[in-house]
Amino acid sequence: MRSPILFLVFNRPDTTARVFEAIKAAQPPRLYVAADGPRPGRDGEAALCAETRRLATAVDWPCEVKTQFQEQNLGCRLGPVSGLNWFFEHEEEGIILEDDVLPVETFFPYCDELLERYRDDERVGVIGGNNRVSWRFTPEESYFFSRYLHVWGWASWRRVWRLYDMQMAGWPRWLEDGGLERVSPGGRWFAPHWRRIFDWGFYSDVDWWSYQLLLALWRAGMLVIMPSRNQIHNIGFGPDSTHTQGRMPRYMVKSLPGPLPFPLRHPSAVAADPAVDRMIGREVYGISVRGRIRDRLNSVKVWARHLPWLGDRLKAAQIRLSGGRRR
Repeated sequence: MRSPILFLVFNRPDTTARVFEAIKAAQPPRLYVAADGPRPGRDGEAALCAETRRLATAVDWPCEVKTQFQEQNLGCRLGPVSGLNWFFEHEEEGIILEDDVLPVETFFPYCDELLERYRDDERVGVIGGNNRVSWRFTPEESYFFSRYLHVWGWASWRRVWRLYDMQMAGWPRWLEDGGLERVSPGGRWFAPHWRRIFDWGFYSDVDWWSYQLLLALWRAGMLVIMPSRNQIHNIGFGPDSTHTQGRMPRYMVKSLPGPLPFPLRHPSAVAADPAVDRMIGREVYGISVRGRIRDRLNSVKVWARHLPWLGDRLKAAQIRLSGGRRR
């Protein structure tokens, strides 16, 4: 293996240990471990963070280990961004894994090969490890190109990360200039969906960082590589997770991870298929008539807490939307 790895960790020794075993099997030449600090007022979290850091740095192969251990908690947005900034200050390219993102063994040579192949290709921004629609779409080639970004296991270059803007300062002007229409794969609901997401990120104090990277890719006209077979299993779903509480979505349950055959079969063209991107939009992001209605229903939930009659109507509408199935 040639590529360095950035390992983003926090307070979960159990999942960290499993991901580290996958990293250990790949034996990268350089390992960067970025760890956020414990949150104030959380009993026992400092000990969990310390144990997580110990596990994430237990290297026993020839490897240069660098650490960025935060004393204070930076949170779900600034924490990862701080680690990514640090990583790309030192490396031109590399692989990024989080403490709940468990890759299969072929993920590493897949990233290695494609980091080199597309190193100087400005049309390509990210190599993704996720294929969340592999149960619906499996091309003959080893991977395909998409406008969408999934950051559960990915790789990229410094040339791309330097475009990242956590504050999304260019969003209003890009929107005004027709940016969403230029990247749209078609369909009535694409632009309203992403305008809502990016407006939320621009005007609110959000705790996520990955949609800002998606916007940077779209503004630069860059594509994302997705594997023909899912290379990642997210092992972090559960009550202790920040963004993946509850049950795993249907598309993840069906998109089971598995090894890619080698040598890789490369697509003949660097281009996204609008039909595939529309399918990803529907299945993963809920970009459809039903998804639009669901968004509207969710937006009035706060009022339903105060108005009992509205709550009853909202519950009935949600049952109709789900085809009569009670949740």
